[in-house]
Amino acid sequence: MPMHSLRRVTIGVPNVEETAGYYAEFGLESVGGDDVRSFHTIDGGEQLRIVHSPLRRLVEMVIGVDDPDDIARVASQLKRLDIESMNATPTSLLALEPLSGARAVVEVAPRIEQPTIPATPYNGPGRLERMNNRAPGVDRTGRVRPRKLGHVVLGTTDLATTQRFFAEGLGFKVSDSVRTIGTFMRCSVDHHNLLILQAPVNFMHHTSWQVDDMDEIGRGAGAMLEDHPERHVWGFGRHHIGSNFFWYLKDPAGNFSEYYSDMDCIIDDQLWKPDVFEGARGLFNWGPPPPPSFLHPDDLAALMMGMHSPK
Repeated sequence: MPMHSLRRVTIGVPNVEETAGYYAEFGLESVGGDDVRSFHTIDGGEQLRIVHSPLRRLVEMVIGVDDPDDIARVASQLKRLDIESMNATPTSLLALEPLSGARAVVEVAPRIEQPTIPATPYNGPGRLERMNNRAPGVDRTGRVRPRKLGHVVLGTTDLATTQRFFAEGLGFKVSDSVRTIGTFMRCSVDHHNLLILQAPVNFMHHTSWQVDDMDEIGRGAGAMLEDHPERHVWGFGRHHIGSNFFWYLKDPAGNFSEYYSDMDCIIDDQLWKPDVFEGARGLFNWGPPPPPSFLHPDDLAALMMGMHSPK
């Protein structure tokens, strides 16, 4: 597909330094800054910016495309929806998501290249892939470092309007959906780079960060929870939609952050048939059920009233 990556997100929070410290501990590489705190992943480069905002929210997301023809096509699609393209050049444009006002930047950018990581050997019935050695995961001691930004999840007061902006306007493709709850969409070969959820207020639900395997999920979450058990939200488990392993934590501003691995990939659109699932059961295949605060974060009422309540 001409769109190839979710390049970067900028999130606004009331407590920049505290939140920045969390994401440095989460495993992102801080590259400093005063008004804007910037963070890199191993393979994706700069993928997170944190700026000040009275309420926690998504400020901007950047989507990568291959060439100026892709920019022109997106501009034409937005025009058909009567959405203005701003700051347009042959290599980039900006449009505002109609409900939240979050900036969506589409820009010509190189594709994210990821090196091949050798598969972890697993023993099974009649299958000895690892002999006379301990599992590699139990001997790892280094800090967990996310490989790339995988997806962002947004709550919206009008699911149809937000979906129209991303699908018909920007060109995201629908991968799967949960009836009346949300739509999983992609701008790369990953099953989803964006999930939009029906909600009573427009807000950012979570960002998701790829790590090598399930051992890295467990090690990363374990390290984050060792001195801060209150950060735990949901996990460990495997999603049904997208199939990825997951563990969710909460940052000091109230946003959720996810370690994930083993996401479904859609290389050929003709070979993937989007499904419509019923209820929250489509969100997980095994593991603990999602807590009520995952589907309806504790600070939603405060966000609706324009108040900050991160804890």
